[in-house]
Amino acid sequence: MPMKVWTMALGGLALGAGAAAAGDIERSQQSVGILFEEGRYAEFTFGAVNPDVSGSVGGLGSGNMAGNFNTWSLGYKQPLGANMDLALILDQPIGADVDYPDEGLYPLAGTTAELRSNAITALLRYKFQNNVSLYGGLRAQSVEGKAHILFDIYQSGTFVATTDYNLETNRDWSLGYVLGVAWEKPEIAARVALTYNSAIDHTLEGDESGTNAVFGNFSGKSDFDTTVPQSVNLEFQTGIAEDTLLFGSVRWVDWTEFLIDPEIYQYYFPGIPLVAYESDRWTYTLGVGRRFNEHWSGAVTVSYEPQTGDDTGNLGPNDGFRSIGIGATYTHENMKITGGIRYVELGNATTRGVGAEFDDNSAVAAGIRVGFTF
Repeated sequence: MPMKVWTMALGGLALGAGAAAAGDIERSQQSVGILFEEGRYAEFTFGAVNPDVSGSVGGLGSGNMAGNFNTWSLGYKQPLGANMDLALILDQPIGADVDYPDEGLYPLAGTTAELRSNAITALLRYKFQNNVSLYGGLRAQSVEGKAHILFDIYQSGTFVATTDYNLETNRDWSLGYVLGVAWEKPEIAARVALTYNSAIDHTLEGDESGTNAVFGNFSGKSDFDTTVPQSVNLEFQTGIAEDTLLFGSVRWVDWTEFLIDPEIYQYYFPGIPLVAYESDRWTYTLGVGRRFNEHWSGAVTVSYEPQTGDDTGNLGPNDGFRSIGIGATYTHENMKITGGIRYVELGNATTRGVGAEFDDNSAVAAGIRVGFTF
């Protein structure tokens, strides 16, 4: 198996175990690795994530409030002549599945929320004679969401009132862009790719309703803006010994751009946005891969996202993470199958408004990628 083909198989191991926890709602790290596959190539990736996230305030436990979720992506790449490549990628950049158990006296018991997105990215890459290539393209992205927020008010252990809030939005499509530059040295399987993903602004139409403990019942429609933030990816790999590869990435996301705080919600529940971030996030991944024979290769990866120390929203109560993953790739003729599993230790957090402490939480992610060269 040529060294370059093998490195492409190993590169997929970093993502083969699915996404979990990075930036709380991030479910795709927007890799451009498919651009560097040989010839015409197509792949399908599926991931399943099982989080275990719970906290407490005043001795009241929340139960596991993070629902299981699945992710998927499709990719296709083909050459357009000797020096140009085209790639199409379908994925789900962000998402959320919140489900506080409807039992006990935890203030948010019964609260649920969903956030869904889809994106179609078209990329062109042009290769120069000096091992440098430039690439870029457009990303069309949709977002939609709904939330059912329950907040029980107690005084001296006695129930006083319930405040509830309901939101359901339309699905909004909007455009962004991607720009990047890469350098390669095939004889040592070296590659560095730097990618900028623009912010994408959305205007959502929201149906809002509920009951406020002070103002009573309310309902109405409002338009509000939200921004899926800009990001920068640095992806790299290099051979460090025969049949051994070092690879990794550094990712920055401008999460302070992201805010969900509809107009009617702001009026009745001032000062506590549905979703907001006080700091940007940096995520670091490093892995070592090894080819065992013509058919099998394996890798170990570690990832780290530092804690910010900020209070978090109640719909995403974790702050940073550490993870370790293992994976293997089986290659046969024009097919390669990559599978992996990843354990994520979620960072402790204190939630905004409620003041609940979330600690000792984790997630397990597993994934599979099937790719064909033709």
